[in-house]
Amino acid sequence: MALKVEAKGGNGGTQWDDGFDYEGVTKIHVRGGNEGIQFIKFDYVKDGKTIAGPVHGVSGRGLTQTFEINYSGKEYLLSVEGYYEKSTGVIQSIQFKTNQKTSDLMGFNDGTKFSVRATRSRIIGFHGFADKNVNSLGAYFIKIPSTKSAMQGGQNTGKGYDHGGDYDGIKKVYVTFDGTAIRHLRVDFDKAGQVETHEHGVKIGTQHEFAVNYPYEYITSVEGSYAVTSPYGCIVLRSLTFKTSKGRTSVIGTVVGTKFVLESQGNAIVGFHGRVGSCVDSIGAYYTPLPPSPPPEKLEGQGGDGGDSWDDGAFLNVKKIYIGQGDVGIVSVKFEYENDASEVVVGDEHGTKTLLGYEEFELDYPSEYIISVEACYDKVMGAETGVITMLKFKTNKRTSQPFGLESAFNFVLQKEGHKITGFHGKSGTVLHKIGVHVVPITE
Repeated sequence: MALKVEAKGGNGGTQWDDGFDYEGVTKIHVRGGNEGIQFIKFDYVKDGKTIAGPVHGVSGRGLTQTFEINYSGKEYLLSVEGYYEKSTGVIQSIQFKTNQKTSDLMGFNDGTKFSVRATRSRIIGFHGFADKNVNSLGAYFIKIPSTKSAMQGGQNTGKGYDHGGDYDGIKKVYVTFDGTAIRHLRVDFDKAGQVETHEHGVKIGTQHEFAVNYPYEYITSVEGSYAVTSPYGCIVLRSLTFKTSKGRTSVIGTVVGTKFVLESQGNAIVGFHGRVGSCVDSIGAYYTPLPPSPPPEKLEGQGGDGGDSWDDGAFLNVKKIYIGQGDVGIVSVKFEYENDASEVVVGDEHGTKTLLGYEEFELDYPSEYIISVEACYDKVMGAETGVITMLKFKTNKRTSQPFGLESAFNFVLQKEGHKITGFHGKSGTVLHKIGVHVVPITE
């Protein structure tokens, strides 16, 4: 059964749905105009034949761009992202990622960023809303099956073990080495946010632990060695080396005998199989394609409850911040970001720009990034709910001056080991609430 991910983007338009009765997507047609994306159209694969889907939006003057997916060459669509304009509710640009390549950004990188994706899944159909332009886009996903490698090590001794390949990732590996052989293996897997554990062998020797920062990091290869070993009198594993997508390595045991590598380019390891007795005799792996970078975590906004909600989305980094002050507190903010294509994205103004204009805080990008925001809010004259009265930004290098005045209530937006890559909040004629998007710091 396909997973339906809700349409992302602006509001408005009439609902459409291409369905999910397809094997995959083979071609995408996008036409942009002055107001944003005018129409989008998908060609699907069904029973080995190409099925042309309907046009969503209105065909007008503009340039039609296409993005082809070599479905017969085992290429498939993983995710969609882009930008939409909040005031018009129209998608301004769109970009597609497959397991083999990424399309150009079709349109303009203006407005609020959106993303459509699902863990370990590929897109087989689309739905959304459109009228004179494309307002929003959602997709149907199916799970990508894993592939199974051959075992390395002893083939006939011990009992078989098999974790299967239906897990989303590995969170931690425990390996016990007695100075001669790998005696015990334990793996903590993630499956739909829950930890499931498998362990095999005899826990004699020194236990080594290797933690993986899932879902931001995956084990991508396992190197090892095996040999006939006394006093066991059979082939057993003598060493294991785990490598991750972040370039980290953990070496356990002594490299002796026949060496091997369990690795599949562009894939993560999501399960193991093999044979085990008093030692771990052999090991094989299950592979699944490395997913697109996971979406950032959204920390809840704090402050007052007035105004309308806004969300710039999350980006690669924050480059510049504009703060407008008024008699009652912070009346307007605007943020400048950099996206994954190293392009500058200027977000919308949130609040009411004053005659005094903006004060600015510029970061020394890319070496500097924001790690926390300190703020104050209070119920002030002329406002029915709380207003943000002060903002102060802390980076990995310095702390900005306070913009505005301290007041009755203060709070800090941060998460240990993470950096801020986007902002959201609520505003009307003033800034009532502010929140952030964060991702782990990997530098």
